[in-house]
Amino acid sequence: MIVSTYQPFFSPFPAFFYKAHLSDLMVILDEVQFPLRTTWISRNRFKNDQGTLWITIPVRKKGLGLQKINQVRMCYEGNRRKKHLASLKTSYANAPYYREHLDVVEKMFSARFEKLIDLNLMIIQYLKKHLGINTPVILQSDLDVPGKGNELLIEICRKVQASNYLAQAATKKYLDTGLFADACIELNFFKPPSPVYPQLWGNFIHDLSAFDLLFNCGPKSHEILCGSLRRP
Repeated sequence: MIVSTYQPFFSPFPAFFYKAHLSDLMVILDEVQFPLRTTWISRNRFKNDQGTLWITIPVRKKGLGLQKINQVRMCYEGNRRKKHLASLKTSYANAPYYREHLDVVEKMFSARFEKLIDLNLMIIQYLKKHLGINTPVILQSDLDVPGKGNELLIEICRKVQASNYLAQAATKKYLDTGLFADACIELNFFKPPSPVYPQLWGNFIHDLSAFDLLFNCGPKSHEILCGSLRRP
């Protein structure tokens, strides 16, 4: 079995789902520390007539110290979420497949999720379905595994009885190949793709939220992302 892991990004970029496609199982790391600084877990990039459109989800951090990702609560003060919804509607109004996904866009910014993880998992499952990615996704918190860093990844592999761990090539320097070898777990590395596809608003911008791919390409999105892939 090939297992991979990822933190629960907000509206992840296409390579998140490419990694899932190459895996037999993806584990979402919801019990690791939520970063104190800027993080993809609460923000991501879309596109408008000015170029990059940043969407940041307000969360409660002040005075709370270190939190696990699955402890971070949403913040509903102010009208930032309403502005984000208006920005996305304006930016993608002319995208060919935007209206097919309008319900989930409105839910992202209108429904009252208690925690950020609840919002992010809803989005991940939605994008996974509509990108045609069938790989099962489970939570780290459901596995009850100890450890940090390399040890955590190895324990996850042991828990799910995986013989292979899949990681981005750029993370190779952070992984202790000796520890994985001692645990009889094979490390596999891949280079994430950055597919080019029709976009609105001028020059192409790489690695936006996968919603940009879905809004612009609809049912062709899976082929654009995964059509040329070969499992390791």
